Order: sequence, then C-alpha cells, then structure tokens
Amino acid sequence: MITIQNVNKWYGDFQVLTDCSTSVSKGEVVVVCGPSGSGKSTLIKCVNALEPFQKGDIVVDGTSIADPKTNLPRLRSRVGMVFQHFELFPHLTITENLTIAQVKVLGRGKDEATEKGLALLDRVGLKAHAHKHPGQLSGGQQQRVAIARALAMDPIVMLFDEPTSALDPEMVNEVLDVMVQLAQEGMTMMCVTHEMGFARKVADRVIFMDRGQIVEDCAKEEFFGDLEARSERARQFLAKILTH
Repeated sequence: MITIQNVNKWYGDFQVLTDCSTSVSKGEVVVVCGPSGSGKSTLIKCVNALEPFQKGDIVVDGTSIADPKTNLPRLRSRVGMVFQHFELFPHLTITENLTIAQVKVLGRGKDEATEKGLALLDRVGLKAHAHKHPGQLSGGQQQRVAIARALAMDPIVMLFDEPTSALDPEMVNEVLDVMVQLAQEGMTMMCVTHEMGFARKVADRVIFMDRGQIVEDCAKEEFFGDLEARSERARQFLAKILTH
C-alpha cells in the first residue's frame, strides 16, 4: 500500500531524513517511534505530500508522490490524516466538520455526506454532540471527531501523527480505543506514537527512528521481545519508556 524508497529531506543545510526506506502492506499496522526530533512526524507527512522531500520516492497504492504529474489533492483525499492538535474548523459544527470535505472534494450530496458523517460520529461514540462546535468538546472528543472526519473520506490508509500527545492522560484511552478498533477491522495504518501499550497491542511492525534515519524496522515481537538484537539507541529508548 505504501512504499518509501531512499527518501531524503533537508531544511536548508540540515538533513532531517536520510535514506529512509520501508513499506506498509494492505491491512498492516505500523507504529513509528523514536526520540523527539528523530524525523518521525516529517516522514509520515511526506507520505501524503504535506512535506516535500528532495530525493527518493514514496508510492501510495501505485501512485508516485515524486512524479510531478501526480494529482496530490486527489491522493490526499484517499489518505486519512489525524494530527496532534485535531485541526477541526472551530467555526463549524461537528456535523459540518464531517461533511465539508465530502461535499467539496468527493462531490457527495449534502444528505449523503451528513448520513455518512453521523454514522461515523456514532461509531466513535459522539452522535449526541453532532450540533455542537469543537470548542464545546473535550480534547479526546475532538480527536475522535477528527478520526471520524478522516474516515468519512473512505481512505485507503490512515496516518496518525502523535494523535494522543496533546491530550490529558484520562482522554488518551478513548482515542486509542477507536484506533484499536480500526486496526482490528483491517485498516492500513501508519502511526507516529509514544504509546507503547498501543504498539504492543495492535502493531504488526515497529519502526524506530533516530536522527532522521530508520534504525529498526521489525515485527513488534522482535522489537519488544528480543532486546539483545536491538541497536544500542533503541535499547536506550526502550529502557527509558518501559521502566515506569
């Protein structure tokens, strides 16, 4: 579903991604982890061309992002993205947030878009809040709306960029529960997250990044179970986050 081939990216003279290569199969859940500043969020944003890269290629369901002829808005409409800070439209109701892209990008009729949006809102447990504005919801509720909004576009893959890091601890599980359900239903997912419990529960593979490079790319059983085979940097990371 996603092939990342020797991707390199610079901000001016600073190289943020160095020869990153990996792939994500249909129905696979891949967790991307690593220390702050390791390039995780940059890599995932390159997958739907929110960040340009200077070298290499990323192919999503047969479409090359590096090809100048690629219709990037059309590609993005098929790749769901959930951000750290929800990015809902504050002046629109929850229902309007769920329908606007369906109507404007996919060309759906308003009734069909509303029906789909409300069904997904029900799925994330928030149908009773359909007429509210985002500011009237908690952070966890807003992030669940953001997931529903992404799903409303019928994506072929879902990207999550640290979806729980801006939430109060009590709200984290309500968002992770929705993500676990998606994974169990077979959604292809690439998740940048520090939630190692989530990674252990649903990830098929774990990618560990450090200083713009993919240092580890292995099955979750290997990543968490065979620490001796991990790189020293990955062992240091795991020692810090798994001891508490």
